Amino acid sequence: MLAYIVRRVLYAVPILIGVNLITFTLFFVVNSPDDMARMHLGVKRVTPEAIEKWKRERGYDKPLLYNAGAEGLDKVTETIFFQKSVALFAFRFGQADDGRDIGHDIRQRMWPSLAIAVPVFLVGILVNITFALMLAFFRATYIDVWGVVASVVLMSISMLFYIIGGQFLIGKLWHLVPISGYDDGINGIKFLILPVVVGVVSGIGSGTRWYRTIFLEEINKDYVRTARAKGLSELRVLFGHVLKNAMIPILTGAVVVIPLLFMGSLLTESFFGIPGLGSYTIEAIQAQDFAIVRAMVFLGSVLYIVGLLLTDLSYTLVDPRVRLQ
Repeated sequence: MLAYIVRRVLYAVPILIGVNLITFTLFFVVNSPDDMARMHLGVKRVTPEAIEKWKRERGYDKPLLYNAGAEGLDKVTETIFFQKSVALFAFRFGQADDGRDIGHDIRQRMWPSLAIAVPVFLVGILVNITFALMLAFFRATYIDVWGVVASVVLMSISMLFYIIGGQFLIGKLWHLVPISGYDDGINGIKFLILPVVVGVVSGIGSGTRWYRTIFLEEINKDYVRTARAKGLSELRVLFGHVLKNAMIPILTGAVVVIPLLFMGSLLTESFFGIPGLGSYTIEAIQAQDFAIVRAMVFLGSVLYIVGLLLTDLSYTLVDPRVRLQ
């Protein structure tokens, strides 16, 4: 099992390096610092002096990969690649274009994102698995047929409809919760109810269909027929055998979304005015703050790779065969 874990960790290293190199190429080779300066200054006839000043203030005036004018290790360290890309591996995100510390902003904004994403994640899994087990229990009946139809309808509706419809119905007409905003502590709960409800409802269709397919595939296997032949009830077969043996695909779908718990939802946070990492990324894109966008791309890659590692490790808990690999 230890060898399995070590292999999975080693596989992640070249992937992360490759993502970092691709990010560097896109931000500094395809889109050069001069191009970034012109886009940020936003004027048609920007002077070369203004461009050089903008680059110097942000550390973009150094060579990309090799500084021939420096001495010793400075030939490598005094470069854009080392200071802007290699530094990301130590989670030194640097400063935004307006001078703010990106690392401090991330630490502050991750909590509002978690406050929404964690309840949506946990409640969503519980609701989706419950509905899917119900459809599997009543398979080939009208309940199953209409449940599938309802799931297809729900998953076919845009996320924007749920957001705008929830704000109009629950927030404006019924006045049950605020339409948007955020507050710390207990006072923030009233601002989180609507985003969480919208997040759960918008995922019921796709989640229920996904888990239903998994359960129906397990139901048709030989061990389930053997359990029924021994006289076990259908409920005990579903919860004691089918659900247990369906944990690998369930864990695959659940653990992979862990990065979203930290990165937040771009649409949800933007429409509900939540100061999380999702809205932080949107604001950076609108302000053309390339330092923040680059940091968020790298952070998202790291979290996604961590999610894949956790998925592989979780397999060892539910499938003894994986431990022997």
